[in-house]
Amino acid sequence: MPLLDPAGETLRLSAHYRRLTDDELVGLAWQASELTDGAQQALAQEIANRGLKIPPNKSAAPPRPQPPDPADDAKSPYAEDRELIALCTVWSSADALKVQGLLDAAAIPFYIGPEKATDVEAVTSNFADGLTVQIMKVGFSWAQQALQQYFPADEPPAEKFGQRDNLAIRCPRCRSTEVVFEDLDRAPENSKLSPKFQWTCDSCGHKWQDDGLVTKE
Repeated sequence: MPLLDPAGETLRLSAHYRRLTDDELVGLAWQASELTDGAQQALAQEIANRGLKIPPNKSAAPPRPQPPDPADDAKSPYAEDRELIALCTVWSSADALKVQGLLDAAAIPFYIGPEKATDVEAVTSNFADGLTVQIMKVGFSWAQQALQQYFPADEPPAEKFGQRDNLAIRCPRCRSTEVVFEDLDRAPENSKLSPKFQWTCDSCGHKWQDDGLVTKE
């Protein structure tokens, strides 16, 4: 089959696009970046001839936000709000996906690990080492609310922590040791029930109660 010269190819494409419906042209316009330069020009001309308005492609996934550039932040009046702070630590991709789902639903940008990945599938670091999930400081209170339904399934290996951590109370949600003792809920007299210790995590805001500090053997 003989090859068409550029002018002949443009004529062929123009004739082809004239036979398409408006909806078909809109679908092609959404994928215009995948077309050759000549095809894009012929498509644009046919769309202009018909006076079509190309609506946004709602089915396309929006690009994930990139971490703030420190150079830009230094010049911005919102630099402090854009500062990245730790939200929680995840020890498995399964837990990371739970966090991602909750933060995505709340439209809160996040960054995982030293590479600051914005999607769990893009993480290249080892989850077994514990990866920090960071968010912008301005969104911390909303992120705390979003993680009310997050409970990690995977805990850090015991060998990752020293003797000090054998006596540490850890938040059951984010595994932070920044835990504050709030109150002791004593059982009624003559009751066989043990008193309950009430705790609050300074890192994620989670509140819970238990039987108190238990030393791990």
